[in-house]
Amino acid sequence: MQLFAGMNPLLTSCKAVIFDMDGLLIDSEPYWKMAEKEVFGKLGLTLTDELLRQVMGFRLSEVVKHWYTYQPWPNANFEQTEADVLACVQQLIVQHAEALPGVHALLEYLQQQKMPMALASSSAMSLIETVVDKLGIRGYFTFLVSAEFESYGKPHPAIFLTAAHKLGIAPVDCLVLEDSINGVIAAKAARMKCIAVPETLSLDDPRFTIADAVIESIEKL
Repeated sequence: MQLFAGMNPLLTSCKAVIFDMDGLLIDSEPYWKMAEKEVFGKLGLTLTDELLRQVMGFRLSEVVKHWYTYQPWPNANFEQTEADVLACVQQLIVQHAEALPGVHALLEYLQQQKMPMALASSSAMSLIETVVDKLGIRGYFTFLVSAEFESYGKPHPAIFLTAAHKLGIAPVDCLVLEDSINGVIAAKAARMKCIAVPETLSLDDPRFTIADAVIESIEKL
């Protein structure tokens, strides 16, 4: 495959690849922002894009609690708020979402190389399944792992350690592809190699220097 003649050596030397989802496989961050602004706006919060970057990589339950701590609202029902945000995001994804450039080509290449792959996301499993089915990529992954079933979300390494365990691969032999700083911290805490693929506005964020490599898009692999 000439497209990958210059494949990043981190990718070719690992024994398994673990993919984040939001912001990496799919540009879902705009949908999350729209959903959070709408749902929390009805609760009296005004959330800017800058504020919303604070919770990138968080589980939805953690997002809701974060904004409640930031500005409490009356008669709080965390479960209902989570459900409202999730429903809004899922609707937007089903209507509009597409895979980011390079995603299908990379997944196809890794599958041809018989590379074990897992998807490990902070999103709820129902949203993970919505995304992989919308993009037509479910078959590439041996396991889908959601942080909703972990005691702690990113930047805790639990979700990546669970993915490695399910794959039967030692964490030190796994490579994580991540777009958020919380995800990169989690990957490194799990003793995994990590390639960061931040959004354009965050490419120069010095916190990403803990990653083993930083690239502009999956196509740059």
